[in-house]
Amino acid sequence: MQDDTRSGDLLVILRHAPHGSSWLKEGLDFALVAAAFDRRVTLLFMGEGITALLEGQQVGPLGQKGTAPTLAMLEMYDIDRLLVEAKGMDTLGLSDEQLMLPVQGVGADEIAELLAAHPLVLNF
Repeated sequence: MQDDTRSGDLLVILRHAPHGSSWLKEGLDFALVAAAFDRRVTLLFMGEGITALLEGQQVGPLGQKGTAPTLAMLEMYDIDRLLVEAKGMDTLGLSDEQLMLPVQGVGADEIAELLAAHPLVLNF
């Protein structure tokens, strides 16, 4: 029996806003490191994590950096599959034009398929 968690595709779910905690930064940093070690990484932004993709982020109240510089590096690491929860976009009243990177919206059924298809899923 083969252990797919060592070499299979990685799904990183990002649920936290850019400021207020280190969860989002840690998730993005983990995705970059995994990609540097030749993992094929898919990012799924859900809930407040979608706000990481907004244009024009500034430094947070505690001096926390915005996510734009990290997101700009995704292409260099061949992380090009960026998904957003369609329901989360609706809840936050956002449109694709407000986001700094091209994304693909996914519904609940597609999210369930993603979870089933990835041998390793990390939730930040």
